[in-house]
Amino acid sequence: MAIAYDCCLLFSVLFFATLPALAVTGGNAFVAGNPFYSAYLLLISWFYFVWQWKTGRQTLGMRAWHIYLTTRGGVSPGWKNLTIRFFLAGVSLSALGAGFLWALADKERLTFHDRLSGTVLVFAGKTA
Repeated sequence: MAIAYDCCLLFSVLFFATLPALAVTGGNAFVAGNPFYSAYLLLISWFYFVWQWKTGRQTLGMRAWHIYLTTRGGVSPGWKNLTIRFFLAGVSLSALGAGFLWALADKERLTFHDRLSGTVLVFAGKTA
């Protein structure tokens, strides 16, 4: 559910991030597959997730479900870990969610992207 929540929020962020980008085209729509626009949206998406993971170990969706991100050693993940996690999560999603389903077979219940980035999702439980 945290993923669904974050996808809704990311959609809103990307919508509003497109407004200043439209100034470049004079208000006209971007051509489908425009590599500069695609790279711009990817950068905004990276910033949305990685900045939240780095500053508070949670996205807004993770906060709602009392989940936080850490390393296997229990410390805050670095920019490198988080960047690897972000891009491999994209691979996990593009493979029809196989990287997420990986957690069902993994003995530590880690997703593909968490295993390779050295990160772990922790359920904090509900507090008062």
